[in-house]
Amino acid sequence: MNTIPVQPVVMAGGSGTRLWPLSRAGYPKQFLVLAGNDSLFQQAAKRLAALAGDGVAVAPPLVVGNEEHRFLVLDQLRECRLEPGAVLLEPAGRNTAPALTLAALAALDGGADPVLVVTPADQTVTDDAAFTRALRAAAQRAAAGDIVILGVAPTRPETGYGYIRAGAPAGDGGAFDVAAFVEKPDAETARRYLAEGGYFWNAGMFVLRASAWLAALERFRPDIAAATRAAWDARRRDDRFVRPGAAEFAAVPAESVDYAVMERCPGSGTAIRMVTLDAGWNDLGAWDAVWQVLPKDAAGNATVGDAIVTDSRNTLVHASSRLVSVIGVDDVVVVETADAVLVASRARSQDVKKVVERLGAEQRGEQALHRKVHRPWGWYDSIDDGPRFQVKRIMVKPGASLSLQMHHHRAEHWIVVKGTAEVTVGEKKILLTENQSTYIPLGEVHRLANPGKVPLEIVEVQSGSYLGEDDIVRFEDTYGRR
Repeated sequence: MNTIPVQPVVMAGGSGTRLWPLSRAGYPKQFLVLAGNDSLFQQAAKRLAALAGDGVAVAPPLVVGNEEHRFLVLDQLRECRLEPGAVLLEPAGRNTAPALTLAALAALDGGADPVLVVTPADQTVTDDAAFTRALRAAAQRAAAGDIVILGVAPTRPETGYGYIRAGAPAGDGGAFDVAAFVEKPDAETARRYLAEGGYFWNAGMFVLRASAWLAALERFRPDIAAATRAAWDARRRDDRFVRPGAAEFAAVPAESVDYAVMERCPGSGTAIRMVTLDAGWNDLGAWDAVWQVLPKDAAGNATVGDAIVTDSRNTLVHASSRLVSVIGVDDVVVVETADAVLVASRARSQDVKKVVERLGAEQRGEQALHRKVHRPWGWYDSIDDGPRFQVKRIMVKPGASLSLQMHHHRAEHWIVVKGTAEVTVGEKKILLTENQSTYIPLGEVHRLANPGKVPLEIVEVQSGSYLGEDDIVRFEDTYGRR
């Protein structure tokens, strides 16, 4: 049996607005640990790596994401002991068809024509073995030239998913011709689909050769194909990061994989098949979906964190930073973070995006960032603030450093509470250990580094007329920030 070369592609550019307040623009749901020990992104990468074997050779993953999350991608992959083949950084959001085109061009760059196994970064399954079997079957069909999509047998009349109408069986292994794609239905139509059978949830996972994708795109949407190629031709590479030309990518039409190609294939002469996926799949698109996959008590309540639920049914409580108690509520979602609390009907959990839209319109910080903000060197947590002062807890990873910088409007006091700090202030460089401190005058060039082998933690007290994060002038930065 010939070995099938598989190129995993993880789409990691989503914003996850329906899982606010846990998911924020700066740290969206695919990088969150919602259950277990791995984030959704890590779970996706591990599932694809597990396809290796039984005649399948799996390359390091290609990840498509954006500039803001590039170090999250690297850090989380390395926690799994995985290295990416490349991280393709979209200069702007253009939906999934251009993103997949970038991945196909990158896959072909090495001279081979591998089978792309494409998955969003924010899904979950409960049966990894069944997932592996289905994806291997799909890869075999794709290696022969088919475009393959994964379909999930519906378990309820779901209105939040698009559907696939299956045609005639296409050989063994639970494969079917695709008769048609249908949009997200209303409740009555979804109930009819469930009763009639032959309809499957569209899991948003695609398996096809890189050349097959480009040929189909050039047939159905040559404008997207040409514009994305132009952006790819203008790319720059920085170690693992590949940046398509920004001006060229801005001209790419925004379109999804489904609208651009998949929905046009049935009846067009372009072979498209569906392989069924029976692996406890869920796309965790809203808090109701999170409730569905979490363990529950006898009353149907699911809890994460420090939560007490009394005389309630079918309720989700997710506590991040303190005790949360609920009494006498049914079918409700309660999500607590350090700076925001959501209380919603489970049936209305799709509407959380409306809150996020309002936060964005009002330019509120809770839309984009948590109180605890992750950076490539570690994180900071804004623990207190008031007129002309702000207090932060800062963690710097072993061997990492902040940029060499200065501030126009604030001075800073640093107190080391754990580890060893190497502090640059002007022309001086000093080492500080636990309970030692230093002062950074306004306008002084400075840098904080961790030369040790354990995380460095400090408390920073800022004082001044303006304390915004944009009051940073960088002179040198390990991570290429400006």
